[in-house]
Amino acid sequence: MNSNQLITNAEALGLFFNEDVYLVGDISPNENQTVQAVQTPIVEKGDDTLARQTIAEPQQSVTTLPKVEEPTAAYKQTFDFKHLGKNEKGILILVNDIQNPVSTPQGTELLRKLVLSINLKNADFALVNYSAYSNAKFEHFISFFSCKLVFSFGIPPTALGLNEMNLHQVNSINDIRAIFTHNLHDLDADLIAKKTLWGTLKNLTI
Repeated sequence: MNSNQLITNAEALGLFFNEDVYLVGDISPNENQTVQAVQTPIVEKGDDTLARQTIAEPQQSVTTLPKVEEPTAAYKQTFDFKHLGKNEKGILILVNDIQNPVSTPQGTELLRKLVLSINLKNADFALVNYSAYSNAKFEHFISFFSCKLVFSFGIPPTALGLNEMNLHQVNSINDIRAIFTHNLHDLDADLIAKKTLWGTLKNLTI
């Protein structure tokens, strides 16, 4: 990983990690075609006398259209995600907290317990605070981290450019599994949602 992708915030590391942490870091204008109106010669007969009608040729009329700008090709935005962890198992954890590096103390402790419950080490996953990349979509994260499992805490599927999905359960997006649930701090206080999520993690294979 590039060193520019590293998170070096000591507070973030101290809150969440309990072991050594490795940081990774022209359409051209068209002219109207000239239209010439030519009156066909007409021959009239009368009293054995032939008279030829004159031919009228109107002046050419050329209209110049305004220049049309060529549409700009859609620019595919890229992101240089800063993250915690080494992502050795292709697992991405997205959190959403604009005030804290990971979450509040309650939310951070809950995440620590959830990670331990599925036997993950710090090096197994990558953790990104989505609040710093609110324009990023699911495909951006998948392309960057090449992950097969995504935990999304507080980022709804629609914000990532996906359809609505079941919360606290495993959803399949092509060959990628994704679990969407509440923001960590809110989840800690929601006993029903937390119980449902615990049940999902119990049956989850890594």
